[in-house]
Amino acid sequence: MHTDNQNILEIKNLAVHYELEEETIKAVNGIDLKIAKKKALGLVGETGAGKTTTALSILRLVPNPPGVIKSGQILIDGRDVFSLSMAELKSIRGNDVSMVFQDPMTSLNPVFTVGRQIAETVRLHENISINAANIRAGEMLELVGIPKDRGNDYPHQFSGGMRQRVLIAISLVCNPKLLITDEPTTALDVTIQSQVLKLMSDLKNQLGSSMLMITHNLGIVAEICDDVAIMYAGRIVEQGNLVDIFNNPMHPYSEGLFNSLPDPQNRTTRLKPIPGLMPDPSNLPPGCSFAPRCRYSSESCLSEQPKGKWFTDTHYVACSAYDTPGFSIEGRRRHKA
Repeated sequence: MHTDNQNILEIKNLAVHYELEEETIKAVNGIDLKIAKKKALGLVGETGAGKTTTALSILRLVPNPPGVIKSGQILIDGRDVFSLSMAELKSIRGNDVSMVFQDPMTSLNPVFTVGRQIAETVRLHENISINAANIRAGEMLELVGIPKDRGNDYPHQFSGGMRQRVLIAISLVCNPKLLITDEPTTALDVTIQSQVLKLMSDLKNQLGSSMLMITHNLGIVAEICDDVAIMYAGRIVEQGNLVDIFNNPMHPYSEGLFNSLPDPQNRTTRLKPIPGLMPDPSNLPPGCSFAPRCRYSSESCLSEQPKGKWFTDTHYVACSAYDTPGFSIEGRRRHKA
């Protein structure tokens, strides 16, 4: 994996397990990721793929016990997260790196006004007066499209979409270098969803932040992200820029994801869901985790872990089928047909 000082985030060989009495859940199994400065990466995969665990690891928020970092290194702007003291970590959280969680209903404190919650975030990281923090909180509310006098209202007085905007205001108030968003629009209806996404995209460009967007929605990725990493059963199976992934998906799982999307040009076409289910993370198969669901798999796929390959400078795929000379999904598809 290529490394340089242009990356705000680098994850190297990260493995995270949840060690319970009865079983060990292998949530993340040796992943490499990087996000360049001012760029957005979409981390895509089904529920249970390990996306949220990856995000929590970046800020060392994986609950321990039962979560254990088995291996790996995470660098934020060149600093190794796992070697930071608790005081250094606290100064990074919310300041250099901010996170917008999935559910706006539970992420805000119901007993404080939203203005106070934004102002407290600023005062935690910057040595400014209460008055200056309140002014900044008002400016942030205006920036996310909420009148500043609503800073005196409590979370229950806001709709779900407005609460998500408040969370975005809190996460951006200290101009973070990296914004992590975990399914930020899941709880919102479609119209509000697109407003919130546009807002995040505009603010990212305005403030020059990088972004890690965790989602299962490829449409959102196409709208906001520069690069895409596709995760399956705790591993990155394919990554590349938008053109690589959307115009030339090389992994059979990526192909399955695109086939299961509706085609607006042809509404009579039936969707093609991926057969079967993701394997139980406490009982992963010895070979490729996708092999039992893959229509191109061979005997060796069931027993051997695929070795990832960079096919171009930007496009990475972990699939043993490409060890077969001349293999391509397109060619194999024609052969099967």
